[in-house]
Amino acid sequence: MVPTDQSALVVLAREWLADDPDAQTRAELERLLTSTDPAAAADLADRFSGTLQFGTAGLRGALGAGPNRMNRVVVIKAAAGLARYLLATGAQGPVVIGYDARHNSDVFAQDTAEVMTGAGLQALLMPRSLPTPVLAYAVKKLGASAGVMVTASHNPPQDNGYKVYLGDGSQIVPPADAEIAKRIAAVDKISSVPRGPEGQTISEDLVESYLDTVVGLLAEGGARDLKTVYTPLHGVGGDLVQLAMKFAGFPEPQVVKEQERPDPDFPTVAFPNPEEPGAMDRAMALAGKKGADLVIANDPDADRCAAAIPVGKKWRMLTGDEVGALLATHLVRKGVTGTYAASIVSSSLLGKIAAAAGQDYAETLTGFKWISRAPGLAFGYEEALGYCVDPEHVSDKDGISALLLLCELAASLKAEGRTLADLLDEIAVEHGLHATSQLSVRLEDPAQIAAAMQRLRDRPVTALAGAAVQQLDDLTTGVGGLPPTDGIRYQLAGGSRVIVRPSGTEPKIKCYLEVVQPVADASALAEARADAEIALGALKVDIRAALGL
Repeated sequence: MVPTDQSALVVLAREWLADDPDAQTRAELERLLTSTDPAAAADLADRFSGTLQFGTAGLRGALGAGPNRMNRVVVIKAAAGLARYLLATGAQGPVVIGYDARHNSDVFAQDTAEVMTGAGLQALLMPRSLPTPVLAYAVKKLGASAGVMVTASHNPPQDNGYKVYLGDGSQIVPPADAEIAKRIAAVDKISSVPRGPEGQTISEDLVESYLDTVVGLLAEGGARDLKTVYTPLHGVGGDLVQLAMKFAGFPEPQVVKEQERPDPDFPTVAFPNPEEPGAMDRAMALAGKKGADLVIANDPDADRCAAAIPVGKKWRMLTGDEVGALLATHLVRKGVTGTYAASIVSSSLLGKIAAAAGQDYAETLTGFKWISRAPGLAFGYEEALGYCVDPEHVSDKDGISALLLLCELAASLKAEGRTLADLLDEIAVEHGLHATSQLSVRLEDPAQIAAAMQRLRDRPVTALAGAAVQQLDDLTTGVGGLPPTDGIRYQLAGGSRVIVRPSGTEPKIKCYLEVVQPVADASALAEARADAEIALGALKVDIRAALGL
């Protein structure tokens, strides 16, 4: 309940304080309650202005005391609600619990384990802080009824989060999310939640099994001569990536030393997301000094993979769509058959690659909770640097297996005297140049985000960047058999398109832009790329104006 006056707010805060098992957040809340600073009063009001909502992304928010923050009270209630859901649905098997190296991740994981055992369920804790894809692997490998990963992925350092997987190894989707949320809401005081033993710690054998599995994706005896620079961006991927590359037979990567070890404060980056400007600067600078062939990176929980390639004397970040096209082409040539799937905001190029190879193609809503459920999935990706290259074992994005396959592709091309850039050129000549970009606008007030989306619906756009809007899809109505979602898609003359949607994990509006240019032959590529850049710039200007931002 949102308090209507200061006295009601104080009552709620005192009730919370009495139920909070954590000394740090109790002290934090006590300071706010006794402070005479107006800023403290505003902070207190915000913490009790609502409750972190449990949905298909689980929970994610800033650490701190109060129901609108990530803390032990919120986590224990979430764990209790999940346990009640599992018992009500007759789920069989243990609950596997993983955690990264963010502040309090290990504490939240331990709380979850004790709530599960208190409910009569078996709790299996990962042996240490590990990447998210290892947890996703463990759910399937160990026949779990559910998995919990305590991580905020690539969010800022003040955040943490709580991802839930069910027994199929995929993240939850409706109606399971709503059913779990209903049971979380029914938990009153956490003092009433039974707590059991700390759970069983999983053997390191599981980590070795995961490494064997991802290394096994590569062809034996293939090219391995590749000079790489790697950064885990202060996350938990570093040790496993270096082991995986060693076991696969690649030369040891040059690692960005300042970013090598896990650090929950992420001191060298403004945002620990390889997509963000500046995040990869140190890696690319090191690559220039070392004469590397490829820069590779993971986000802090290593479920995403980023890459950069040399262009002359400079380095260029590959977009998620470019890496997706490269991996899809590589898997097709390796003979991987089945459905090639991408989220609705990713490039349409994957559909053309799949069709040319005689493979099925599926378009899904944004997020691997949907991509991983594409029937007969062989490969799935989304433009936000997420790739699923081995759905049999990991039904989620996996930045480690994707990284290995990208290195395999780069090494095989190098052995032929070619590069990833050359392969991208070949793909463009065969299927047309598909240039993508994104306009992302951060708006801290959720009302601004809703107002901007409503503006697009109230004032339909008829043209963008000089191209007529041939079809306008309001994704809230459900389009092409997809579940309804908050978004708008503009299909433009010539095959270009723009999709606008609120971010599911951050206070942002995201606009996904794609320009398609036909390419007669390799000699026409430079002109096509220049024209595409101009068109993408014009799309950004026009869609921002339409949003009123």
